[in-house]
Amino acid sequence: MTAAQKPLRIALMGSRGIPARYGGYETLLEEISVRLKEMGYDVTVYCRAHYTRRDEKEHQGVRLVVLPTIRSKHLDTPVHTLLTGLHALGKSIRGQRYDAALVVNSANALFLPLLRLARTPTALHVDGIEKKRAKWGLVGRTVYALSERLACRWPDVLVSDAAVIHDHYEARYGAPSWLITYGVEPRPPLERGVLEKLGLRERQYFLYVSRFEPENNPHRVVEAYRDVGGELPLVMVGDAPYSNELIDRMKQEADSRVLFPGAIYGDGYRELLSHALAYVQATEVGGTHPALVEAMGYGNCVVVNGTPENVEAAGEGAPVFDAHQPATLARILDKLRQDPEQARRLGEEAAQRAHERFSWDAVSQRYAQLFDYLASL
Repeated sequence: MTAAQKPLRIALMGSRGIPARYGGYETLLEEISVRLKEMGYDVTVYCRAHYTRRDEKEHQGVRLVVLPTIRSKHLDTPVHTLLTGLHALGKSIRGQRYDAALVVNSANALFLPLLRLARTPTALHVDGIEKKRAKWGLVGRTVYALSERLACRWPDVLVSDAAVIHDHYEARYGAPSWLITYGVEPRPPLERGVLEKLGLRERQYFLYVSRFEPENNPHRVVEAYRDVGGELPLVMVGDAPYSNELIDRMKQEADSRVLFPGAIYGDGYRELLSHALAYVQATEVGGTHPALVEAMGYGNCVVVNGTPENVEAAGEGAPVFDAHQPATLARILDKLRQDPEQARRLGEEAAQRAHERFSWDAVSQRYAQLFDYLASL
């Protein structure tokens, strides 16, 4: 887009919304939307009413459209995306159509025909192979299996955030995709209240950050920690709206060194990332995991479950464990506890890798190229 052109009208859809208070998709849309606005694009982000207040009309110059949904495990995303598509269609009928749209979450492929009716070229962002997630029952896995196939046909462009996912869609379906990674921009925390509140000391705790869902293996991390010596705390940051049974059982089985502060965002989250001895990534489904990239950017020694996606992001030098064998994680954490200098050295290597490979500015430039391409179709 050149300065002489009318700003392209861009819509970002499918997440809970911004400002980011939940997960990776929300952070992705916040980071790129603000930067795209600064580049001169007219950006709208669709948000869910239980996540973004109805009186929040804009965020750092980005327009927000807050729509309702049915807040349940299986209906939250599809109902909101259906209403989002209808809203975009209505704007098109009134002569206010979007020039391009990005829809996140492969399950939302079902609603792309609405955007086609609205004459809006659309990219669909697929985050991992969703049908493998343990949290979904038969209905959920069936929907995601169908969506994976539709994702190769209905969007104008497919977007993947990891080479493993890019290769999966190309090998299985012959579907090419734009490979655009996640990003990180380390920002030193302004305050130190969270460490003090939790009774933590710099470089004297282990950190885990993720939604507490089965495929993210928080219960196995807690199990592994029972076999780690010493007195260092393990801080389990996260929650999940539909996993109460898993969370209750995990907390009951945890030893006294494990802390559960809930979900933490903003400066508090950055404070924890800035001062951990090591960070544990135990996920086994997904593409590039945002929390892993962020932990690397903040100079953490990252210890990863050995999936291709995690190793791709963290690099071959990161310590690797098998989440289904908790003892493999316990051994790594025990060694790092006894050799903090090794943890520091690995953290420096992770920060350098993040600086070279993951940058929100570079990611946003790539999305700008994507939207320019879509608008030209």
